Amino acid sequence: FIVPKIMGRPEEARRMKARVQIESIETALKLYKLDNGSYPTTEQGIQALVEAPSAGELAKHWRQGGYLEKGKVPKDPWDNEFIYISPGVHGDFDLISYGADGEEGGEDKNADVQSWEIE
Repeated sequence: FIVPKIMGRPEEARRMKARVQIESIETALKLYKLDNGSYPTTEQGIQALVEAPSAGELAKHWRQGGYLEKGKVPKDPWDNEFIYISPGVHGDFDLISYGADGEEGGEDKNADVQSWEIE
């Protein structure tokens, strides 16, 4: 049994969790697009992954039960909402966590975690 040594590095662990959450939401968004032909709009947001959109282009083949585990959109590790923009500036959509300060930009623990920078 091997345990990674992250106990003394809580900020690094939060940033890693944010990246994993973004990747999970990206997968759910791709499934949504497969079923409905397009990604949710910025207005519909990632909430469309847990509730069928009632505004804008309706999701004709929305999956019963939604696209995310536990039926809710997670907050980032700093207890903030993820920012979702579709169409995105860097791709079909952009997903962002603003880091510890909850504001755009920043350095170190306040640096943003952005979907287009995740490898």
